[in-house]
Amino acid sequence: MENHLLLFILLLIPAFTSSDFLITHVRNIKKRNADNDLVVNGIEIYSMKIDSKVTSRFAHNVITSRAVNRGNVHKEVFFDVELPKTAFITNFSMTIDGVTYPGTIKEKEVARKQYDQAVSKGHTAGLVKASGRKTEKFTVSVNIAAASKVTFELTYEELLKRQFGKYEMLIKVKPKQLVKDFEIEVNIFEPQGITDLEAEGTFITNDLQNIIKKTFSEKKGHISFKPTLAQQRTCANCSQSVLDGDFTVKYDVKRTTPDNLQIVNGYFVHFFAPTNLPKLPKNVIFVIDISGSMAGREIEQTREALLKILDDIKEVDFFNFVLFGSEVHTWKETLIKATPENLDEARKFVRGIGTEGMTNLHGGLMRGIEMLNAAHEGNLVPKRSASIIIMLTDGRPNVGISNAEDIQVHVKKAIEGRYPLYNLGFGYGVDYNFLEKMALENKGLTRRIYPDSDAALQLQGFYDEVSNPMLMDVELNYPENEISDLTRNSFKHFYDGSEIVVAGRLTDSNQNSLTVDVRGEGANDVLSYSTQQDAEQTAKAFKEQEYIFGEYIERLWAYLTIEQLLEKRIAATGEEKENLTAEALDLSLKYKFVTPLTSMVVTKPEDYDNQDGIADKPLEVPQVSHVYSAAPTWYTSVDGDPHFIISVPQKNDAICFNINENPGAVLNLINDPVTGIVVNGELIGDKRVNNAAKIQNTYFGRLGIAIKHLDFKLTVTPEKITIQNGNEKTGFTWLDSVTVQQEGITLTINRKKNLVLKMGSSASFVIVLHEVWKKHPLHQDFLGLYTLESDKLSEQTHGLLGQFFHPIDFTILEIHPGSDPKKPDATMIVKNNELTVTRGWQKDYGRDPKHGVDVPCWFVHNNGAGLIDGVHTDYIVSSLF
Repeated sequence: MENHLLLFILLLIPAFTSSDFLITHVRNIKKRNADNDLVVNGIEIYSMKIDSKVTSRFAHNVITSRAVNRGNVHKEVFFDVELPKTAFITNFSMTIDGVTYPGTIKEKEVARKQYDQAVSKGHTAGLVKASGRKTEKFTVSVNIAAASKVTFELTYEELLKRQFGKYEMLIKVKPKQLVKDFEIEVNIFEPQGITDLEAEGTFITNDLQNIIKKTFSEKKGHISFKPTLAQQRTCANCSQSVLDGDFTVKYDVKRTTPDNLQIVNGYFVHFFAPTNLPKLPKNVIFVIDISGSMAGREIEQTREALLKILDDIKEVDFFNFVLFGSEVHTWKETLIKATPENLDEARKFVRGIGTEGMTNLHGGLMRGIEMLNAAHEGNLVPKRSASIIIMLTDGRPNVGISNAEDIQVHVKKAIEGRYPLYNLGFGYGVDYNFLEKMALENKGLTRRIYPDSDAALQLQGFYDEVSNPMLMDVELNYPENEISDLTRNSFKHFYDGSEIVVAGRLTDSNQNSLTVDVRGEGANDVLSYSTQQDAEQTAKAFKEQEYIFGEYIERLWAYLTIEQLLEKRIAATGEEKENLTAEALDLSLKYKFVTPLTSMVVTKPEDYDNQDGIADKPLEVPQVSHVYSAAPTWYTSVDGDPHFIISVPQKNDAICFNINENPGAVLNLINDPVTGIVVNGELIGDKRVNNAAKIQNTYFGRLGIAIKHLDFKLTVTPEKITIQNGNEKTGFTWLDSVTVQQEGITLTINRKKNLVLKMGSSASFVIVLHEVWKKHPLHQDFLGLYTLESDKLSEQTHGLLGQFFHPIDFTILEIHPGSDPKKPDATMIVKNNELTVTRGWQKDYGRDPKHGVDVPCWFVHNNGAGLIDGVHTDYIVSSLF
């Protein structure tokens, strides 16, 4: 959020391993040299340091790891780092035996051409992948000779954002082995003075607590953590490291005035965070998706979050709920004041929220906007109050107006900039780009809610960020003839515990002073004042500082400007988008930031088959434009003729294979003996034999899902859908749009598109209908199966698909040109087997049943031999049930 400032730095401390270690890691086999437990598979990490310098909220972080190959042969050494999604990488280098191999930041298209040349030579790339909720992972490896030393150094920068009154630095500590010289050092310098400096770790035992050294005095703060080898061990004689968890640093600055203005070398930054203001009453409309896909855990977590939010709503606030499935429902016709009686009634309403139908997102959102507009026009809410709309959805609009661009136009016209729209996308089935663009056009933002056990806390946490508005319509104005290249300086709301940051450039770099006029609408009156700062005052404040890095305010300005240009670019079109792109690209190249418009090419020594790589900035929505892109969805599926797609999220990749079997064969896809869930599929062929084809096409023409303990069976064909409970049968066709609910089960049929079967708190299945031209001489209608939240099935789950619901690891080696120049071959090490695989695409119809999406994956030949347990004929069963 632009004016909610949080420092979140999450690093996975670099780990060096050999390729042998990676192959066996999934089985936790660690071969150690008996004489020296600092050496793992021939590699010793003798130094590892994270050095973070923070000056006026701008963080400059350097991660340095040093290792030596103690083996007798060359080894592949890996360097893994997790860094915040909000950070920009600025530099990377490898130094091997005194020779440095630097990373070079280039325009993305230029780098891509170099990258494509590397692929054609059999080299690999793609060094940065989306990782956790707030992080992305940088990975690079290099082969080094026996006795050689390598130093990896990665630098990244970011503006630290304040949230809930604190800046927070979170470092993920996981070196994976003992390190002789391990250190985390954080130096903070804040001209306003530092308060409440804290440091703690989830892995910190009583013995380790005293190792954290913390000091701060006035403007300087220092944190260090440097455990000895003995202190790193899990026990006195153990070779495993106790360093495995989160290391957190929190702090804030003194605030004797509402703001702080700093001028350095012709650039300025203005921090605005007034305290002790009365809170504005707020008017909140919650627009909630209750379509069938929200059934089960999602709607339970939504109810849980809403009930907790109701406990926090203040009596001066106004609120209402709008629910949308196929139809739109409201709790009340107008906004209601949060009296104790109304809150009790609202709790009863929330506890009764269920799911039904499809996704009339346009209808629900427009009803909420109209209600809020009517409340203002009818003076039903206080004049000095902050209004917001919070919408939660887990899918895409498919009822009423469902075209994304049409919805965006209607919503923007209805809101007219009067209040922000916050969109929360539950899970991975949402059109994130659509939600983000619509929110940005209406002064809000979009946040993904991850479908985990803490989803209710995520929802409540977002509400907490916006629950205490202090000011409306905040403007920070500077003399137009004195400044240029100003970042955003007007904000719809200022929330308690956050901070507004504005930066710019002085027209005359020798100018010594700057005046700013601040204005905002408060709960009782207008906040209005002027403040002035001169460069000499700033210089005096900084003269005692020993560790300021470079032109920090200029880089802070560049960072903030690029961030805001990229944000504007999301909602822009045509010439405006081209201009924003060009400006952001120029700044990214000038200041050497890896952004979505630039890439960093990493070259390596040519010996030992080392492979060049490229570091891109991952986007929120995975891209599929080239071979090494991330897969667009993370579910395991079978579709088409039939092709299986096995997602491997921890690698941001997928494995594919086909099964070639005769029509009429029934294959066991999923079998969970604990939950009693069984899924089988019967193959059909084309209408006639294709004599020109070596292998005849087959597809799934009948799918059966059984839940034994409920005596429930679901049979799906391209013509009809049959539910059987015991001896009782109920039939539907694909022309129906209906949601059926019974004990532990919700079935939603989306007309001529797909059906969704949710089984309480267990996994969900999506069956996609593929219709072909009825008069097609060869092909006929068929089905595809997609699994969601498969991790909720038991560890004993098996079947052609089910066996891959457990984590699977693999290593790709020796990428080289294949028979198709666009599809390189490689060696895959998986399940102790060495397979020849091909990089290619398979169609994923889970989100677009008509056209599908190309999913890049490693294709395993010969009916998945070497990947699946046993052989494919082991999975042929006698009948559907």
